[in-house]
Amino acid sequence: MCPRDAMVHPSIMSIGTLRSVVARLDAGDVSRVVVAGFGEPTTHPQFLECLAVLRSAPVPVDLVTNGQLLDEERLERLDGFVRLLIVSYSSIDPEVYSRVHVNLDHARVTANILLARERLRRTVLAISLTPLAACMPSLPRTIDWLKSHGVTALTMSPTLYNRAGATDASAAPAAPAELRRIIRTHGLISQELHFIPSARDIFEQWRANRYRCIPRNSDLAIAADGSYQYCFDDIRHSHALGHVADMSLREALSARERTGPDPRLCNDCSMRRRYGPLEIGRVALDYMRA
Repeated sequence: MCPRDAMVHPSIMSIGTLRSVVARLDAGDVSRVVVAGFGEPTTHPQFLECLAVLRSAPVPVDLVTNGQLLDEERLERLDGFVRLLIVSYSSIDPEVYSRVHVNLDHARVTANILLARERLRRTVLAISLTPLAACMPSLPRTIDWLKSHGVTALTMSPTLYNRAGATDASAAPAAPAELRRIIRTHGLISQELHFIPSARDIFEQWRANRYRCIPRNSDLAIAADGSYQYCFDDIRHSHALGHVADMSLREALSARERTGPDPRLCNDCSMRRRYGPLEIGRVALDYMRA
């Protein structure tokens, strides 16, 4: 799913860097932490130690995983302090799944979803359904299977962003409007504004930033090496704002607010013109209804 071949220096975050990241967190600057990225968090050789460090975060912690390594020990360790465990799942059809989630074991992941549903008592289990054309024919069966086993927090993004041109987004089934229709039809949770806590925050970040890109300005990505990123689409880490060792999160946000568009990242990005005035109005209306 992730264009790892485009990464210049693939690395694993050290425990020391993770501690520095957690020490920089402030509830006045961010509403939550999402453990995710261009790789699978549970494959970290010190994953359980990472969970121990994250327990001291002053804001809710969510974790995104492909589900391959969700064994009983990992589920027990994250239950309660991870607010939302999000499993990326493309289809109940093994053939479809193998085409989308390459090299993963469909039967094992499916069984682990059931295990998580059984073992998690305080952490909410959510499924992120993949918005690719290949997944749409089996989507109703996938949804029915999940709901029949008590998994009801089903989400989907109405946009397949192209990682600043590194990923071919043509495989998406339709325009965002069509994906929103699919989301409404099946009663899914839209990930449209899932990272933004309120409509006021949308306006405030839009007004504060010189470059008014809503998706980019609503998230602050921190790379494995501890550098604050200009944008989550910058998979090559070519435009770092600073480092957690010598810059606070507030300083990083302030530095980003003063930056404009970077042609190297923005010209080919599918998110750049994602929200025009009419689109913002429609999304805001849906947001208020929800």
